[in-house]
Amino acid sequence: MPYYVYLLACGKHGTLYLGVTNDLVRRVHEHRSKATPGFSEHYGVGRLVWFEIYHDAITAITREKQLKKWRRDWKVRLIENQNPDWVDLYPGICR
Repeated sequence: MPYYVYLLACGKHGTLYLGVTNDLVRRVHEHRSKATPGFSEHYGVGRLVWFEIYHDAITAITREKQLKKWRRDWKVRLIENQNPDWVDLYPGICR
């Protein structure tokens, strides 16, 4: 089963949300639909701008914890290395 570490944004260079999940489509949908109250509902983060895939939960959680310690500008660089225009990647994974 794959695990995903992902970054959501409310827009280019906007508020960022970092998370980990085993079902990226479902989890991003929950953020976008504001299914549960919390950070993503409050800040309007729903644009999937970056993700990585891992084969086990331990590695994915370790990577998430590592990235949570990163400065914002490092995360922005990470996004822009793969997605310079901050395009919403969600439609591409919903197929």
